[in-house]
Amino acid sequence: MAARGADKFSVLLPTYNERENLPLVVWLLARTFEESGNNFEIIIIDDGSPDGTQEIAEQLEKIYGSDKIVSCEIISVLLSSGTAYIHGMKHATGNFIVIMDADLSHHVSRYFIKQKEGNFDIVSGTRYKGNGGVYGWDLKRKLISRGANFLTQVLLRPGASDLTGSFRLYRKEVLQKLMDKCVSKGYVFQMEMIVRARQLGFTIGEVPISFVDRVYGESKLGGNEIVSFLKGLLTLFATT
Repeated sequence: MAARGADKFSVLLPTYNERENLPLVVWLLARTFEESGNNFEIIIIDDGSPDGTQEIAEQLEKIYGSDKIVSCEIISVLLSSGTAYIHGMKHATGNFIVIMDADLSHHVSRYFIKQKEGNFDIVSGTRYKGNGGVYGWDLKRKLISRGANFLTQVLLRPGASDLTGSFRLYRKEVLQKLMDKCVSKGYVFQMEMIVRARQLGFTIGEVPISFVDRVYGESKLGGNEIVSFLKGLLTLFATT
């Protein structure tokens, strides 16, 4: 592992139709890293977006430099989170990996502080602890999220308060071990990562986050994702 002063953070940023969001989220991330004095790279993993996201990613790579922005593309039918991270890890040179969405819903700086405070293997954002919360969701989506988290807590006893969020910091070697173990796709992938981490004895710190709904675009949450989540939850309950 790199020395404490030589840490490098690789951000894995899966995208699909994020043309409008991407320049802003990259600017916010670059500013945060530069202000905190942390070395970084942002790996944009685009899933063949028809709106021109890949072209924007390539322009950002030219603007910021290929040492800070790495643009790569996968052509699939809406790649799963796990597939995107596996692909992104091939390009990552940092000893810490940050996973997040490109939908402007999160902020990163407190994760660095939390990791150093407890020397955690994983730092996960939580909407359900401390001053965390959700803004911009209607009642239906809030109920779905709360219900999913409650079922997960009851069935899996994961040792973390928010399993369905998609903003986390991992030690690179820990993330690699977890991805080797995980079999889920989509929203369930995030949940399985925490459950497997508990099984393997990795330490988890939590940062309360205020989740603000998307500025541009639409959420991908729908009926199919809810059904997949429930199936995945029951599978994890039966196999872990």
